[in-house]
Amino acid sequence: MIRALVVTVSNRASAGIYADKSGPLLVSLLVEAGCTAAGPVVVPDGEAVEGALRDGIAEGYDVIVTTGGTGLTPTDLTPEMTARVISREIPGIAETIRSANRDKVPTSILSRGLAGQAGTTLIVNLPGSSGGVRDGVAVLAPILRHAVDQIRGGDHPR
Repeated sequence: MIRALVVTVSNRASAGIYADKSGPLLVSLLVEAGCTAAGPVVVPDGEAVEGALRDGIAEGYDVIVTTGGTGLTPTDLTPEMTARVISREIPGIAETIRSANRDKVPTSILSRGLAGQAGTTLIVNLPGSSGGVRDGVAVLAPILRHAVDQIRGGDHPR
């Protein structure tokens, strides 16, 4: 069973201004994809994201999926915080997530989310919208088990 942690990145949700909607959705979609999912841990943009990622890595999660903080506003720093903790980028995941629904949502290509490996943990950044979360998990679900197996040192299926 893949152990997943969900981290919601939102200044307003972390301050209690409004309820986090994308995090709980992400948890339920990861469970549907066959994971055990913890969270969401809700943090503000910036340094707290790096802290949440490092905590999840230390706790031995197989995958950490973030939602939010991937846009173009000055406070959207999730990719920068993710870059601080990953040792290997996996660009194909992020590229596919950005392009998955671009015909319907042209602005999806503006997401700066990253995907990469930190030790034996896969980290993937998703946009903060419910649609972005759904599109992202649609990309992740079919490859998640194989990606985690590969990170653990597994062989390619024959």
